[in-house]
Amino acid sequence: MRDCDGSTRMVYFLGGLGIGAILALLFAPQSGKQTRDLIVQKAEEGKDYVTTKGRDVVRQAGGMVEKGKETLADALESGKKALQS
Repeated sequence: MRDCDGSTRMVYFLGGLGIGAILALLFAPQSGKQTRDLIVQKAEEGKDYVTTKGRDVVRQAGGMVEKGKETLADALESGKKALQS
């Protein structure tokens, strides 16, 4: 296992995760319909979470871009003043 790089370990992890999910579904105490409903509900929750976090990231990135523009404008103004002096 020492020779495994990060991507190989990720493949093993995801494979184990998939096998665990399949086994959990096979041995679930609920009926098939209840299990499917639960999967749909959790998928919706996950989608909502990812959407919300994505919007947060876009908003933060927009703020950083604006701050960067302001910083650049200030630096250009300082440079112009320095050249004129």
